[in-house]
Amino acid sequence: MSRPLAAGTTRRLLLVNGPNLNLLGTREPEIYGTATLRDVEDTVADTAAVLGYEVRAVQSNHEGVLIDAIHAARDDCAGIVINPGGLTHTSVVLRDALTGVTLPFAEVHISDVHAREEFRHHSYLHDVAAVRVIGEGVAGYARAVRRLIALIP
Repeated sequence: MSRPLAAGTTRRLLLVNGPNLNLLGTREPEIYGTATLRDVEDTVADTAAVLGYEVRAVQSNHEGVLIDAIHAARDDCAGIVINPGGLTHTSVVLRDALTGVTLPFAEVHISDVHAREEFRHHSYLHDVAAVRVIGEGVAGYARAVRRLIALIP
């Protein structure tokens, strides 16, 4: 259930990257690859631009910062692309923030969380995400952007 943006509003997505994603490129490259957070942000911005969208990006290791950014997206974003990191498996309040703003969102995971430790198999977002892209590396962000924008009225 998304709300249409007001006439004349810039078409924008919010890109949210959760805890530890600032370490991309150096953290467990055998799992996450060597692309950096900047590479992710550039990939999302470039993909969105081709489709007529701007991107505002936020990364934080603090859950409240992410929730505040999601709440703020109500005012000027048409959708959200989020890799919640470890919060995927633990955060009911992140789920509540995402469902509370009524913006469609794409859940992205760089690694195949279903092929990893069992605690990573559960996502609090899986049943409310409009799009899910899992295990496609950083390229999965571009796919998520394209799929999400296709759903936005």
